[in-house]
Amino acid sequence: MASIFGFRSRDPARDRQADVSRLDRLAKLFEQIAAEIEAERTGLENRYRTTSTNAAFLVEAMENGSASDKRSSEVSALTQSILNCERRIAALSRQDGMMKELRHSLDTVFDEDASSAAAAEFAWPAGAGRG
Repeated sequence: MASIFGFRSRDPARDRQADVSRLDRLAKLFEQIAAEIEAERTGLENRYRTTSTNAAFLVEAMENGSASDKRSSEVSALTQSILNCERRIAALSRQDGMMKELRHSLDTVFDEDASSAAAAEFAWPAGAGRG
């Protein structure tokens, strides 16, 4: 729309296209980060199970006398590793939850923008100079 001041507004369809492109890039980034978090958590959970199993067998062997008490430092190291895994898995779960919230928020923004655009189309009378 041209005015006496030379200002011309951009076509709403072009704005919408720019918004869709931008939101799509953000959505893909959130999905990529979520996939990284999930891959790390999956690997960590596998190592956690292996470490827990090893610790359980070592403790059982020590209790049965088939392993020396000198291996208690190994049990302590495995216990510390298990605790570290639990802390990291919890942190990754929080990060995953945040990614889901951000992705949902992005959908909400996109839906609100779509509703606003639709409402704006009806708000302007025909020939009112949008363009």
